[in-house]
Amino acid sequence: MRTVGVEEELLLVDPETGEPRALSAAVLARVAGKDAGQDVFEKELHEQMLEFATHPQSSMESLHAEIVRCRKEAAGHAEEIGCTVAALATSPLPVSPAIGVNRRYQWMAEQYGIATREQLVLGCHVHVSVESDEEGVGVVDRLRPWLSPLAALSANSPFWQGKDSGYSSYRSRVWQRWPSAGPTEIFGSAERYHRRVADMVATGAILDEAMVYFDARLSERYPTVEIRVSDVCLHAETAGLIATLARGLVETAAREWRAGREAADHSVSLLRLAAWQAARAGLTGDLLHPETMRPMPAEAVLRDLLDHVAEALDAHGDLERAREGCARLLREGNGAQVQRELMERTGSLRDVVTECVRHTQR
Repeated sequence: MRTVGVEEELLLVDPETGEPRALSAAVLARVAGKDAGQDVFEKELHEQMLEFATHPQSSMESLHAEIVRCRKEAAGHAEEIGCTVAALATSPLPVSPAIGVNRRYQWMAEQYGIATREQLVLGCHVHVSVESDEEGVGVVDRLRPWLSPLAALSANSPFWQGKDSGYSSYRSRVWQRWPSAGPTEIFGSAERYHRRVADMVATGAILDEAMVYFDARLSERYPTVEIRVSDVCLHAETAGLIATLARGLVETAAREWRAGREAADHSVSLLRLAAWQAARAGLTGDLLHPETMRPMPAEAVLRDLLDHVAEALDAHGDLERAREGCARLLREGNGAQVQRELMERTGSLRDVVTECVRHTQR
């Protein structure tokens, strides 16, 4: 059974005003002082962010429980220094991001200018184990058209600098400012994949392999395929659903690769349009269907996504969990819909943030 791990980035906010707080260094120092051996929490590009990484899990119930635990621990550590955490993929309130004091981050600030200074966006990355780089590249090639529905499910960033962006996932649009971000062409082999990555690093436009921000890539640290299209999800159970579907997609793609089934030959241009449509609509309009690249209601696309991975999900005992999770999101709304409903009800972005703090640990 393939293992799955999740990395989540959380926004540090003032518990009363909802304003982002640049206190990640203080939170991490507090964590280190309590447990010098902890390996869960990490620093990120901006001081208003706190990242955690779960351990690899075979059971989706165990993974969900660890996500819940890590969120609660993050909130506990943050509260000790006067802030808390919110699972928001952008700050609804205006913010001036503070870049971390780190040689790598300073290189990025100098190299990319305003794109780095404005890059306060928070994602959810899912790692699914693979047996080899060859299998991993076979998976990456076959995942490509199915990633935009995951982005639509996870959409949780409708507001930007105090205004409604008009998008369900504005985080993904900001993320596209990195020169190495986005969908990829078909690689066909591990050798071609690694050659492409080496060529990108050799340009000097990116610092190293870790800055190859493909939507799905081979992890440079773990024997996994890393899927990077999702906003950090408002609710832990939505993060669990994204991880469940990600494992189903990886297993389905690996089976297709082993069977010699060709990857769908969609162009990068079409995949970029599918990603844009998912970011714009979320679950409230049409998405581009992964097979036809034509508009179809989000509910129908999710139904076909579940059909596509049903055999793999069923083999792990996850099919009913995934069906129920998708049905719940279609019924209750994803993070973007919840945020907009809160804004409509309260008329205050501060209230949106403070209420989302409670949702984060639900």
